[in-house]
Amino acid sequence: MSDALSAMTFSDAKHRFSSRVADYVRYRPGYPAALLDLLRDECGLRAEGSCMIADVGSGTGLLAELFLKQGNRVFGVEPNPEMREAGEEFLRSYANFTSVAGAAEATTLPDAGVNFVTAGQAFHWFEPAAARREFCRILAPGGWMVVVWNDRRMDTPFARDYEAMLTHYGTDYTRVRDSYPQRETIKNFFGKVPFAERDLNNSQLFDCDGLAGRLRSSSYAPTEGHAHHAAMMEELDRIFRAHQEGGRVRMEYVTRVYFGQLKSAGTRA
Repeated sequence: MSDALSAMTFSDAKHRFSSRVADYVRYRPGYPAALLDLLRDECGLRAEGSCMIADVGSGTGLLAELFLKQGNRVFGVEPNPEMREAGEEFLRSYANFTSVAGAAEATTLPDAGVNFVTAGQAFHWFEPAAARREFCRILAPGGWMVVVWNDRRMDTPFARDYEAMLTHYGTDYTRVRDSYPQRETIKNFFGKVPFAERDLNNSQLFDCDGLAGRLRSSSYAPTEGHAHHAAMMEELDRIFRAHQEGGRVRMEYVTRVYFGQLKSAGTRA
């Protein structure tokens, strides 16, 4: 376990969002459609049911929905009951979606049964060695591991003020931030397996209420009754008023994509 997560266990991480599901569903960023083009060109992702995908740490279904819109079969593996139920509701119109009560370290899926394992914003909550073994087990030979991450840009005055607020008032923001996947983290996860990386642009527009919802969706945002909650919300209001244009602020992201074949064709897990 990394030093950044030394004060929290991976088991604890599976429960951190239980009280934040509604805000997570409504205010967290999705993933750009350009991701599908990238995976088609680089990894052979096909549409209309041709691929079996395990979206691990699927949460409320934001990443899974991209693949379901293509017509592919998606198993959404999520350990948190509240997040899993929200994902089931969000994706209930997709016949090719199967909700799975499992975790990255124990998905419950059969051996060599999927062409892709995808991991979105939950990747940093996985126990790396156990998750890697499990992904090798469930991937078919020649299958792909894809890690996708929305990383907030820090190069605007709004972004810098928002970051300073999180650092000052967040319950354990710096610890969680330091656990976010960096290239070295991804390199260690893939080990000797070659992997590639690409960056895509992504963004959200928020009014004042929406920005507050985006903040509340974060596991490190103090909740009502916490000593820092009122002060943090006052600072958020100040930041919004200072940077809004036409009643909106733009939160910009780099969607970082890492992909490689953990299990080559002809090998066994």
